[in-house]
Amino acid sequence: MGLFRQMKDMKEMTQAAPDMIRNANQMAAQAREMAAAQQAAAQQQMQQVAAVQQAAVDAGGPGYEPIAGVSIETYAEVSKGLADYNYDQSKAVLIAASKGISAENWEQAMNGWNDRIRTNPALAQRFNQLYTGR
Repeated sequence: MGLFRQMKDMKEMTQAAPDMIRNANQMAAQAREMAAAQQAAAQQQMQQVAAVQQAAVDAGGPGYEPIAGVSIETYAEVSKGLADYNYDQSKAVLIAASKGISAENWEQAMNGWNDRIRTNPALAQRFNQLYTGR
């Protein structure tokens, strides 16, 4: 009698298999849709954050004021000019002087801008844009 019971169970299982496969396929499709929706939401959120950060960069704001008369734009120009001197930091004073910046003001500006850039990601991004020309 055990053999007949096993055969009956096997028959029921094979009859239920198409429904089980269909349900599994539906669940897989729903999982893919949910994953796509979550990915789209994450992308949208990242774009919003990037837009807010870019707006802060474009607007300037606290931390963007010139230091010893040296703006972030001029600081980036002088820093970029070091490429002509194989990035010899001692030449920065020469480049700054060509832009009318005294050695004392350059030293103060360099230290101040480096400190600000280290602590302000939006400012660091702005410096990078100016430095790379993007």
